Amino acid sequence: MSKIKSLTLLTTRRQLLLTGLAAMTLAGINKALASDTATKNTSSTPAKAAARSRTRRIVVLDPGHGGIDTGAIGPNGSKEKHVVLAIAKNVRNILRSKGIETRLTRSSDQFIPLDERIEIAHQHDASLFMSIHADGFTNPSASGASVFALSNRGASSAMAKYISERENAADDVAGKKAKNKDQYLQQVLFDLVQTDTIKNSLTLGSHILKNIKAVHKLHSKHTEQAAFVVLKSPSIPSVLVETSFITNPGEEKLLGTTAFRQKIANAIASGVISYFNWFDNHKTHGKKR
Repeated sequence: MSKIKSLTLLTTRRQLLLTGLAAMTLAGINKALASDTATKNTSSTPAKAAARSRTRRIVVLDPGHGGIDTGAIGPNGSKEKHVVLAIAKNVRNILRSKGIETRLTRSSDQFIPLDERIEIAHQHDASLFMSIHADGFTNPSASGASVFALSNRGASSAMAKYISERENAADDVAGKKAKNKDQYLQQVLFDLVQTDTIKNSLTLGSHILKNIKAVHKLHSKHTEQAAFVVLKSPSIPSVLVETSFITNPGEEKLLGTTAFRQKIANAIASGVISYFNWFDNHKTHGKKR
């Protein structure tokens, strides 16, 4: 009797095993068929379309401040939020004319919290993110353009620390605390992805500075670093460009002219294109090694 029970149990186990193996095999076949169908569909796609997909770039430009947050105000009343929106639109138009898809975090005079600006870049799967400003300083003689990247080791200079603190306080105007929404830096700051992103951000900054130098004075010759909330994406190279100091009387006048806004926009756009060319060459050489 015990032998019969044992044989019955063994038979039942074998059936279960066979049933399981059959199910796994069927799943494998279905997966293979699906993969084969996907491959056929992909192979039927024209080579040009595939190439376009691989090289598709999306740039997200962030005109600083907006709405209730005016940003810095010049001696004659010029508001940073209006000036930088005009420059950002110029940069967008230039990049689009070069075939680079470009979006703005804001296209009108509206307030957007700092963390939402980063989120917009992620929603668009941006290749790079750039926040455009024309900040102020306590000393009206401060002048020139600067470019900043994120730092996880403190500010690279006293000016970088001052400007980052001013920019990070933007949400305070609307009663929002940026430090409570610092969602991107908590677990990824020291991750390898973050480190690589900062390196690429520094390179992007150097390309932009090189092009701005040809048309305008530089406040700093190198990409500065500080803990800007708006630059804290773990995966998107991000920089903040201070086009000039709006609190400097001479630069306020420049920023108020269509010619200068177009000139600085051309320089920024050229820097972006130069960075993409560098990135492509860097990636190609890396594959050959």
